[in-house]
Amino acid sequence: MYEFVVARSQAGARLDQFLVQRELPLASRSQVKRLIDQGMCLVNGSVVRPARRLKAGDGVTLQVPPPEPDRALPEAIAITVLYEDEYLIVVDKPSGMVVHPSAGHSRGTLVNALLGHCDTLSGIGGVMRPGIVHRLDRLTSGVLVASKSDAAHAGLAAQFACHSVERRYLAVVVGQMAGQGAFDTFHGRHPTDRRRFTSRCVRGRRAVTHWCVVQPLAGATLVEARLETGRTHQVRVHFADAGHAVVGDPMYGRPPQDPLVREAGRTLGRQALHAQVLGFEHPATGERLRYASPLPADMQQLVASLLKEDQ
Repeated sequence: MYEFVVARSQAGARLDQFLVQRELPLASRSQVKRLIDQGMCLVNGSVVRPARRLKAGDGVTLQVPPPEPDRALPEAIAITVLYEDEYLIVVDKPSGMVVHPSAGHSRGTLVNALLGHCDTLSGIGGVMRPGIVHRLDRLTSGVLVASKSDAAHAGLAAQFACHSVERRYLAVVVGQMAGQGAFDTFHGRHPTDRRRFTSRCVRGRRAVTHWCVVQPLAGATLVEARLETGRTHQVRVHFADAGHAVVGDPMYGRPPQDPLVREAGRTLGRQALHAQVLGFEHPATGERLRYASPLPADMQQLVASLLKEDQ
């Protein structure tokens, strides 16, 4: 905790400029601004904006979090292991767990858990992503494989690159869908929101999702989605752009008009998306492996709450 009193000679200065001139363990004005925006800085006990003009006698307090480690650290976090040998490990990732450390998520990730469980992980992904060949979104649950050696990593990555990996998802989407079909689009960044992706672009990387209905629900549909390609947010984007967003999706979905579906998504508290099946060739033996994860309890409850009365 750092505490300052604004001197008369400093009156009129912007808060962010004032803090940059102090001797703080921060490298840039952008870091200072980020802390202010996060509510870590108070002026006279109140949260303010970076552009706040200071007055003589103002009391400024600033909390600076400890520096994040420069590499992922092992943690004793329980994980569900579906398969493990000297080359790789297959786990069932729960919803809410980030796959690898990133800004704001330096601890509690799947990588931290894997480092606490395994003696070694491949280093191709770098010190913050050891063993990580592919990812699942934080709020998506399901099967994920990680590598323990660089050779295994390269073998798995090659399979993902040539789209020979079997990936099947279960999703509850808004509205009624029937039969089966496929989305075949170009996939790229959204033109106005760089955090999002879109399938409505004239250029981009080809994205293909095959889908079929598993069970019709009240105001929604349980579908299986088989990925031919694996672009970031691919399943979520394809269904959302088709008018059938994944229930509970905080980025691509809108509050459903159906009050039952809207309340069910609010109760779920995350996107109703689960990586159910992952199949691939073992990078060392060539054996075809296939692992499945049952629908998690929260999605089972979601489906049960939306079952039609005649089912």
